[in-house]
Amino acid sequence: MTETKGVALVTGGSRGIGAGICLALARAGFDIAYTYVTASGPTAEQVQALGRQAVAIHGDVTSGPDRETVVAETIRQFGRLDVLVNNAGVAPKVRADILDADEDSYDRVMTTNLKGPYFLTQRVAREMVAWRQAGDAGFKCIVNVSSISAYTASVSRGDYCLSKAGIAMATALWAARLAEFGINVYEVRPGVIATDMTAGVKEKYDTLIGEGLTPIRRWGQPADVGQAVVACATGQLPFSTGEVINVDGGFHLRTL
Repeated sequence: MTETKGVALVTGGSRGIGAGICLALARAGFDIAYTYVTASGPTAEQVQALGRQAVAIHGDVTSGPDRETVVAETIRQFGRLDVLVNNAGVAPKVRADILDADEDSYDRVMTTNLKGPYFLTQRVAREMVAWRQAGDAGFKCIVNVSSISAYTASVSRGDYCLSKAGIAMATALWAARLAEFGINVYEVRPGVIATDMTAGVKEKYDTLIGEGLTPIRRWGQPADVGQAVVACATGQLPFSTGEVINVDGGFHLRTL
């Protein structure tokens, strides 16, 4: 096994975009810790098959004690933590018009998608700052995975849109706060990505993409998002922080 380029902690790494990020980082030379809630999935074995170390940690980002356990276990296993990828998120269980949406859905989505990453970032950032102050000069960064829903109004998923808009501001806040310590913060903003979360709307988006919803007329893949995270994690954007990296097939261009 070659020397590691670093250790990355990816939340929600058992499937979908999170698994794609884990595998892309492993191919780039990172050892991987990832969180899961219900099932760890095959990600650890897939990472190990790529010649990297991997550990799956049961932990819910909405829980303060779980967040503490996840960080402590990552450091116990690897002795370091260089990259945090806030990927874990949920969609509303029911797509409800904002005139009818209920508070339980709002609380579930906002707590998972915004509060959890915000305070996990705080916990990891404190560790990274302490390492910096102790003389660690290695590249460190935090990557938030958001969505085109950060700026695209979907009136049947208001809570989800608000949570992703909040992630955009959280990225700016942490980028401003951590720059003095040489810790860069990025937002990777996926568009329509083929995962189990979007499986239920596949036919709809097959049609929309074919009609030109995105200039690049195909579904995005988890590996596409993973490659963007790798660019951040490997220090290829050293003079950028708070930057938004669109992985959306050009959706954001708003072409006529």
